[in-house]
Amino acid sequence: MRLTFWTFVYFAAAVQAALLALALWRRPANREANRLLAVWVALVGVDLAVKALYWHLLSPEWFRAYRFVALFPFLYGSLFYLYVRALTQERGFRTRDVVHLAGFVVMLGLNGHVFVMDDASLQALSARWIAGERAVGAWFDVPLFLYSVSYVVAALALVHGYRRRLRARRSDADRLSLRWIDAMAGFQVAIWGLAIVQALVYLPVFNYGLLFGLVAAWVCMVGWFSLGQPPVPAEPAPSAAPAEEAVPVADESRYAAVEARLAQLMGGEAPLYLEPALTIGQVARRSGYPEYLVSAVINRRLGGSFWDYVNRLRVEAVRGRLADPGEARTILDLAYACGFTSKSTFNAAFKRQVGETPSDYRRRHARAAAPAA
Repeated sequence: MRLTFWTFVYFAAAVQAALLALALWRRPANREANRLLAVWVALVGVDLAVKALYWHLLSPEWFRAYRFVALFPFLYGSLFYLYVRALTQERGFRTRDVVHLAGFVVMLGLNGHVFVMDDASLQALSARWIAGERAVGAWFDVPLFLYSVSYVVAALALVHGYRRRLRARRSDADRLSLRWIDAMAGFQVAIWGLAIVQALVYLPVFNYGLLFGLVAAWVCMVGWFSLGQPPVPAEPAPSAAPAEEAVPVADESRYAAVEARLAQLMGGEAPLYLEPALTIGQVARRSGYPEYLVSAVINRRLGGSFWDYVNRLRVEAVRGRLADPGEARTILDLAYACGFTSKSTFNAAFKRQVGETPSDYRRRHARAAAPAA
């Protein structure tokens, strides 16, 4: 049988999915999350390859495999949720997470009669499917949509909570805010929405060829975004107390020296906190002390986490400039000049530390300086 356009697209996407899954599995950054994503992408590749083979051959022998991979989408929503959870909380797949595979298991049981069907019945069912009879297997499109979208919503709730915590703590929140997760979620909902429309109202344009063509495009999008994603720092949930590293008693005698060194690095004409992508590892290297010791000094003697400490210094720097009536730069320009790279992080840190917004603070000092002008 002649190879159609869509089967060629599916074969190409299946090969791409296999290569992408291998690259994700081997990628050291975001290891737990990328391995879950690798499994997900590999399943998509198998799904597309089997569909391509069946549509190319239209052989009843392949229809059993076709019906099996047709259930894979019941895994995609839950795998998306597990991927986002691993990305934002550094929690890989655990034994109890098999509960998230329940939708697939249930649908596998409900479709079990197809896998044990005799050859004659299987051939008849395949013929009905080829003829375009929508009743064959279409009944599970609605449950698939509802089940999968619920997992997408749960995943978005996770990533939005992560984003809020990130903005409250870090100056480079925008770079790590995982905006592309929203695009992934939207793409999946659009695909499932198209599937539900096709199941309920037959529209020749929105056929299954186009549907799985979008799946192939989704694989490309996943590859583009996931392989370029920088390491994502897990942000603790609000109820979780920050872990404090154990420090040998002998090292406590060096606390004063470390604190003095930090004051030196963060003071002077070119303080270290002005560097926008500053990390505690960089500070430790510049200080000459081990990272665990620098972290302990910040936590125990300077108050709060590393990001609390750095943002506090940045806020004080902005605060001094806002109080200067001769300073003509905008508030955002001042925030960026003092090391912030996220407007939302700056506003939250300033309000938390000063008790008023940067605009209110600047206006109050401007009014106070006016009579003396």
